[in-house]
Amino acid sequence: MAASQRSLRELIEKWLDASGAASARIQLQPCARQGLRRCICVEAHRETGMLTLFFFRHGDGFWHVFPPDERPAMRVTPIAA
Repeated sequence: MAASQRSLRELIEKWLDASGAASARIQLQPCARQGLRRCICVEAHRETGMLTLFFFRHGDGFWHVFPPDERPAMRVTPIAA
């Protein structure tokens, strides 16, 4: 299964298993601006310290550890005379 087709739960488990975390806290982050997709913050306690991961929901509905590439855009709309 491709990484982009995994559920959020599977992605979190994959990252936490790789880091050796014993426990984790998951919370929904508030949107900083209109139009920004959902963001989940995962804080995990490890022997070496705290690990914080952010998961971002992209326009295609999949979750990734990198934010969506949403840049501002300008449009020109013709004015009817």
